[in-house]
Amino acid sequence: MARNYQLELEACLRELAGQRPRLLLHSCCAPCSSYVLEYLSTFFEITVDYYNPNLDSEKEYQLRCAEQARFLEQAPFCTGVRLEAVPYEPAAFYSAVKGLGRIPEGGERCFACYRLRLEQAARRCRDGGFDFFTTTLSISPHKNAAKLNEIGEELAAQYGVRWLPCDFKKKNGFKRSTELATEYGLYRQDYCGCIYSKQEAEQRLLHHKEESNA
Repeated sequence: MARNYQLELEACLRELAGQRPRLLLHSCCAPCSSYVLEYLSTFFEITVDYYNPNLDSEKEYQLRCAEQARFLEQAPFCTGVRLEAVPYEPAAFYSAVKGLGRIPEGGERCFACYRLRLEQAARRCRDGGFDFFTTTLSISPHKNAAKLNEIGEELAAQYGVRWLPCDFKKKNGFKRSTELATEYGLYRQDYCGCIYSKQEAEQRLLHHKEESNA
């Protein structure tokens, strides 16, 4: 039977009993973080961990980082939320996915990318004395929440920290994130971020145009 990570999250939140532990929240971008921050900010003292070496260019990396910072400054529920941005290091991504470039989005290449980013968060959680870590990635309908939680739990055990279960697309989380992105005028990209996902998005667009002109 498939696990319901939203129910597991809710059980974890009930166990907090009014305490506000420190949460390291890995964020891929401002739109994906929006609902997650709105949801969790009443339960945790949050530090946003912006670490995304998968992005295809430094320009894209800095653009998404700037939008993340702007959102934290403007959203009232983000008062007190800190942002820690890690310098762009694409070599780490290309090393992690070496030999997986031809695998379609959603497969082993993405899982290697999940692990790269979550392992960095797990280390920072341990070294920074955080109580939990988790990621905004599960809000996307295109991300494998079960795999994200599997990797997160494995890394939590490895680094001696606590993983916060997540499937943030539940309870209309993805819908709410699009509403917040519109409300705050957030930059929304049309591809995951890596060069491979960008190429796949461009191919889909070209195929759609060819069909429309047929």
